[in-house]
Amino acid sequence: MDKIQYLQVIDNTIASGKFNDNWESLSEFQVPQWYQQAKFGIFIHWGLYSVPAFSSEWYSRNMYMQGTPEYEHHIAVYGEHKDFGYKDFIPMFKADRFQAEEWAELFKKSGAKYVMPVAEHHDGFQMYKSAYSHYNTYEMGPKRDLLAEMKTAFEKQDLKLCVSSHRAEHWFFMSHGKEFESDIHEPLECGDFYWPAMPEPTEHQDLYLSPPNQEFLEDWLIRCCELVDNYQPRVFYFDWWIHTAAFKPYLKKFAAYYYNRADEWGYPVAINYKHDAFMFGCAVPDIERGQFAELKSYFWQTDTAVAKNSWCYTPNNEYKSAVEIIRDLIDIVSKNGSLLLNIGPKSDGTLPEQDQDILLAIGDWLKINGEAIYDTTYWRTFGEGPTQIIEGQFTDSNTKVFTSEDIRFTVKGSSLYATVLVYPEDGVVHIKSLKEHSIHFHGVIKDIHVLGFNDKPSWERTDEALTLKTTTVHSATPVVFKIDLD
Repeated sequence: MDKIQYLQVIDNTIASGKFNDNWESLSEFQVPQWYQQAKFGIFIHWGLYSVPAFSSEWYSRNMYMQGTPEYEHHIAVYGEHKDFGYKDFIPMFKADRFQAEEWAELFKKSGAKYVMPVAEHHDGFQMYKSAYSHYNTYEMGPKRDLLAEMKTAFEKQDLKLCVSSHRAEHWFFMSHGKEFESDIHEPLECGDFYWPAMPEPTEHQDLYLSPPNQEFLEDWLIRCCELVDNYQPRVFYFDWWIHTAAFKPYLKKFAAYYYNRADEWGYPVAINYKHDAFMFGCAVPDIERGQFAELKSYFWQTDTAVAKNSWCYTPNNEYKSAVEIIRDLIDIVSKNGSLLLNIGPKSDGTLPEQDQDILLAIGDWLKINGEAIYDTTYWRTFGEGPTQIIEGQFTDSNTKVFTSEDIRFTVKGSSLYATVLVYPEDGVVHIKSLKEHSIHFHGVIKDIHVLGFNDKPSWERTDEALTLKTTTVHSATPVVFKIDLD
């Protein structure tokens, strides 16, 4: 159907559905139970930017910014922008070694429960078959519907397919190519790869400079709804800039359409958003490369990456350690959150060895300790210890230095899980939150076990702490005490 017909379908679906395109109606949204129980998902940044694999996934913007390392690199490696532009990476993006089944097997081993490929990044190249743009992997490059292949493979492994759209930023993302002689020049029309390439908001903060027009917003809405209809994702993630005022009516339309379509499918879905793009309670808030310092009564998500410097693959990625990510996972879950961890495949579809090793190490830990993560909920306090979490976005560049006094709690049924983030060499753990006459706990402890070890801990409660002692437990990764309550 053409765009006018699709917009009418969207309006009709909203008019006849449970959800209307206003915040009052959308506040009836309920976070899916599976999502709150899953705790751990995989994010995937893979696209044309994986071909140059230089600096970051923002290569398409920065290569047109004169004086940047990307600009200089592009000229040195590929030549002048007028002769070789970003569009010329499309034939080079072959994905010739991509096997969705291999990815699915690895993600299953990692312990992840949901997987979120970026369906369209800021560069405007779609990783799926589309009726509304020719610039997609089905018609160009690999000439395969990569997202459809992932959906089939992931669902065979009982992994829930989610999708991410970063299309909103395309309004301005390619604009710097107009400032000198390049392959980006007027006239640009809807349907062109570089369209619309409008002036960029100053320092990305002035949301009202050059607001997107109706033509772009309708095209954005249709692209998002097409993803919903063709791939039925369980979660739909939006990157920043959708919180600019011009998007608000279209965000409401999209949410109402998506939630109503999910109602037709018979299973619940969710939307991820940043900043205040959605009214609180209408979707799930997401914290980019950061987390909360305290427990939240509402469900939330952190999205971060295995690399500190880039979301996509580059040969110079600065990787986090697996144990660092495991500790963050534990901290996030204890505060009623979920961790969405990004990896960056190479352009040929293979996964870097470092990414694989990190995922497998996380999976090994979760095989033993997953019962303290999956299907759990938060306790009266998220934890204790001296290490302060810096709250907010983009705070994960520095490794947190946890201690043996840093402990995090989760609960499931009659079991309380106390996870020691750094296990002490002497095997002695003091849990102050479980002391006698604690403001957090007045219950009866029946028994205590250490997950993954045969060592039966001895324990004693005093007015100072619950003190546990083990003799043979040694671990470079966090250790979980399962405390059975009466």
